[in-house]
Amino acid sequence: MSKLLIVGTVAFDAIETPFGKTDKILGGAGTYIALSASQFDVECGVVSVVGDDFPQDYLDLLTDRNVNIDGLKIVKGGKTFFWSGRYHNDMNTRDTLDTQLNVLADFSPVVPDHFKDADIVMLGNLHPAVQMSVIEQVESTKLIVLDTMNFWMDSELSLLEEVISKVDVITINDEEARQLSGEYSLVKAARKIRDMGPDYVVIKKGEHGALLFHKEEMFFAPALPLEEVFDPTGAGDTFAGGFVGYLSNSKDISFENMKNAVIYGSNLASFCVEKFGTERMLELNKEEVDKRLESFQALTQFEINLA
Repeated sequence: MSKLLIVGTVAFDAIETPFGKTDKILGGAGTYIALSASQFDVECGVVSVVGDDFPQDYLDLLTDRNVNIDGLKIVKGGKTFFWSGRYHNDMNTRDTLDTQLNVLADFSPVVPDHFKDADIVMLGNLHPAVQMSVIEQVESTKLIVLDTMNFWMDSELSLLEEVISKVDVITINDEEARQLSGEYSLVKAARKIRDMGPDYVVIKKGEHGALLFHKEEMFFAPALPLEEVFDPTGAGDTFAGGFVGYLSNSKDISFENMKNAVIYGSNLASFCVEKFGTERMLELNKEEVDKRLESFQALTQFEINLA
């Protein structure tokens, strides 16, 4: 069985959208990635940190889905990372109301020995120094996938560029791709980002799908049109989890197979937005996933007769 190592936040979120609001609930990039990847038959492990205020029930939710938490450090007397945000009516923009780093402020990741030879490493959105530390700990990894955000481009660009030079795939949204590259055209942006090191660039466009770039090749996957988007929190991380989970399970990291991985990631992200936080991902079953994949196929399949 393929090994997938995930590094990212395991956290509390408090979310407000036009459809309602929550108190503290389970969140964090590492959580969304792991729950998405757990839909596949892979040996999945998470490296992160929480305080001892993190409920045992939440830990059990991960282990019940065969997510290994040996690399999840619990700091005695510490408080878990907390983020609170409010989405605008368009559901594409949001305001951060509160961010409490807590134990994440001093996080020094330790990769368990049995995951140092992971086939694929997924570096969730964290400080580039944390991501670099993980890169230095893993051995003979076939694929390293990086997620980052504009905050690190503003504050830690030099270190971030060093991390980017050492990864195989980068996943960022369209705004971040433009900022990182200085190019408005996403085709030009992807080319410049590939020149920084990665062989593959995935540019996420939210409700408008995702683009995959490799050398002179390009692939576009649409997002499935949904009647309602309840809460977009974690959708990008769920996409990343589906992307790496599929690649880990298939053991094929070719460009042709990455096209499938982008579809699987988009498919799982479409479930994530249907309820608050991780709720929908926690109740998801294989039958639902397969049925929606058929919808994706119908959405994109066509015949053309070129005279």
